[in-house]
Amino acid sequence: MSSAEIDLALVLCRLEELGATGCREFRLGGGDWPLRGFVLHLGVAGGGDAAVRAYSNRCPHQALPLNLLPDRFLSHDGTMIVCCMHGAIFEKATGFCVAGPCVGGSLRPIPVRVVDGLVLLAESTEPAQSR
Repeated sequence: MSSAEIDLALVLCRLEELGATGCREFRLGGGDWPLRGFVLHLGVAGGGDAAVRAYSNRCPHQALPLNLLPDRFLSHDGTMIVCCMHGAIFEKATGFCVAGPCVGGSLRPIPVRVVDGLVLLAESTEPAQSR
């Protein structure tokens, strides 16, 4: 797929905006129920491709946003996702909760792909299903 064929409505961010292992918040759509989530750059996977994950910005404990400050989802050392409200800790690669009030639960994944340096919502994703 070339840049000329990319649906700009599906663009969440540029891969370079994430840094080597950072994250970035996004919001798609308008009205009362936009899709709110965040994208994580996990580094480079085998084969040299960027490993990127996205999750809905809702803690499974009480469906509250994970962050208080913009783009702040990671632990101090950057290895885990942390809910600022109740301290739940999640694995970056899977969204699985390993500690806190929702241990054993998971963040809701949002399918994404990287094309020409852009992180895109997967075309098969229905935004209402990712809330």
